[in-house]
Amino acid sequence: MTDRGLRLSRTLLIAGFVLASLNLRPALAGVSPVLSEIMADLGLSAAGGGAITTVMVVCLGVLAPLAPLLARRFGLDRTLLAGLLILAAGVALRAAGSVPALYAGAAVAGTAIAIMNVVMPAVVKQHFPSQVGLFTSVYVSGLVLGAAVASGLAVPLERAGGYGWREVTAMAAVPAVAAAVLWLPQALRRPAPGGGAPRSFRAVLGSRVTWAVTAYMGLQSLTFYIVLAWVPTILRDAGLPADQAGYMLGLTNLAQIAATLTVPVLAGRARSQVPHVTVAALLTIGGYVGVLAAPATVPWLWMIVLGLGQGASIALALLIIALRAPDPASVTALSAVAQSAGYVLAALGPFLIGVLRESSGGWTLPLLAGLGACGLQLAAGFLAGRPVAAGAERARPATVTEQG
Repeated sequence: MTDRGLRLSRTLLIAGFVLASLNLRPALAGVSPVLSEIMADLGLSAAGGGAITTVMVVCLGVLAPLAPLLARRFGLDRTLLAGLLILAAGVALRAAGSVPALYAGAAVAGTAIAIMNVVMPAVVKQHFPSQVGLFTSVYVSGLVLGAAVASGLAVPLERAGGYGWREVTAMAAVPAVAAAVLWLPQALRRPAPGGGAPRSFRAVLGSRVTWAVTAYMGLQSLTFYIVLAWVPTILRDAGLPADQAGYMLGLTNLAQIAATLTVPVLAGRARSQVPHVTVAALLTIGGYVGVLAAPATVPWLWMIVLGLGQGASIALALLIIALRAPDPASVTALSAVAQSAGYVLAALGPFLIGVLRESSGGWTLPLLAGLGACGLQLAAGFLAGRPVAAGAERARPATVTEQG
């Protein structure tokens, strides 16, 4: 291939990778700003409304192990393409207008995101092996930017176009199809060898590092999805107009970008990620305290603090996954284990917060429960981020390592 052809190929690879990353959260983030409309239209309770996000997050966990099997059979690039197409189909089904379609579409979309979540760290390892920190930063920033755009524009699109929640949530299918088209050249190439996945599974399951990473992944996701599912409703109950509540969620997602653009690059160079996960957890705790104590006073400040903490947390969780494994097959296996168990834990968050809201009649008890989860996140982050002692895993297979 000529130099010009190589440059074009590289450009298409990076552009497709970035656009794929933008599709990892809009199907989730676009629901919460219009959740009140969905609940009113379909007659759902608070627990039933929270269950929309819960269904998707459960799928992120339960179905994550599908990704290594698909990647081993079809290759990482084709697996990512399939995830994008399944996502578009699930988003369209979810917007069909009935309660069964709502939850079935949420499950299909959640399945797609589960597949893409797992393969993206391995795609980084496969295509950008010498720039793991940089391209982890790139794709996690795309992830949070997609969430920010989806949450911030949902209510304005409703009002500007005269749309309902069905049309607004269905729009998430458009960028998924566009990303699939752009990623197609990668998927049409001969897939890279995917052997070793079963051995990688056995190795990561026998490693103590895996379970520390899994706990951190799950707890930071749990505290994130509580915010994603309920903060607009909390702010609306505190007196903010619906559009401002949606903007606040968009703001917290935008604030995450400042962390995701910098933290993976800096933390990827460090021997220990403990200082980074500690600061991230403390910022998240500060944001929760602000929302609990004075939700309508300076909501923009609490959203920025939350965004910085949660953006750093998800970036660190995904970076640690990529750093702890030496090859794409091993990264896929570790990613599947951490995200499977982690997201099953995280799925409890939105539902339990809805149940606590119904039982207590206010937001104090639910937010205190969220603060408790933040404390556990800090403890898990300490275990996941610290260097592995020399020889501590000597008897284990060399698939999970200190720095990959």
